[in-house]
Amino acid sequence: MRLASVLATGRGETNRLLSDLAARASQRGLRVVGTVQVNHDPTDGNHCDMDVRVLPDGPVLRISQSLGTQSRGCRLDPSALEQAVRLTEGALESGADLMIVNKFGKHEAEGRGFRELIGSALMRGIPVIVGLNGLNIEAFADFAGAFAERLDPTGDAIAAWLDAACPEQSARRAV
Repeated sequence: MRLASVLATGRGETNRLLSDLAARASQRGLRVVGTVQVNHDPTDGNHCDMDVRVLPDGPVLRISQSLGTQSRGCRLDPSALEQAVRLTEGALESGADLMIVNKFGKHEAEGRGFRELIGSALMRGIPVIVGLNGLNIEAFADFAGAFAERLDPTGDAIAAWLDAACPEQSARRAV
């Protein structure tokens, strides 16, 4: 069972690292499922718009909702997140070598979102890597226990984890 997390400090850096991983793994012939996040310049002048691309081939879903310029609460659109979960579940059922989850966020911390699907992938022997933010480190640690590995937020560290997590697929690529 291989579960890893990555937390980068720069704005959007975790998203970039996971997007790069998805591209690298796909180029190596791995069947990648899950989501990667793409943020866009704000349409409301205040907050960035958040989209996820459902792996491997889309669609791209808007997971944020505009609550107005004075809003301070969570802007996540729960129905869009659950749609991404359902689409990922279908892709997982079709077969996967790796699952990427853009973020173990508030919904996962509360037992919803991708949480159950992460467990399902791990039970099938499919390695999972998730993005973290500082707000949910403790919740992820409670969920993952001693099973998760925290990766350095570098492309090299993530590539090394991928090779270790998917050794059969790495060997298949070399043939």
